[in-house]
Amino acid sequence: MPAKLENGTVGRVTATRAARKAIAALCAAHGGPVMFVQSGGCCDGSDPMCFPDGEFALGVGDMLIGVVDGCTVHMDADLYEALGRPFYVLDVEPGTPGGLSLAAGDGLHFVTRVKAARHQPS
Repeated sequence: MPAKLENGTVGRVTATRAARKAIAALCAAHGGPVMFVQSGGCCDGSDPMCFPDGEFALGVGDMLIGVVDGCTVHMDADLYEALGRPFYVLDVEPGTPGGLSLAAGDGLHFVTRVKAARHQPS
C-alpha cells in the first residue's frame, strides 16, 4: 500500500435524498456544479464545506474521494488514510453552515456521516 494516496477517485461518497435535493437546488442557483471539501475537524468542525465548483483552492495533498450528482467531494489524502478510508454519506441537518460554506437550503447545512462497512467475504 502506498504511503500517500494519489489524487484519484475512490468513489467512497453517496448522498441521502435530502442532500441530493439540496445539491440540485445549489447547482441550479449557481449555474453549474458545486464542490465539497471534507474538513479535518479544525475551525468549523468536521462538516463538509460546499463551494461553487472551482472556488476553493485544493492543495497538493487533497484527493477526490467521490462524485455525487456531478459534484466532486475532496479530502486530505493523509487524513483519509488515517481514518481508515471511510465511506461517507452526505446529508443535511438544521443549522447554519460554518465558514464560507454554501447553505444546503434555508436553515440547513451539509453534514457527512460514516457508513458502516459491510464485511466482504474473502
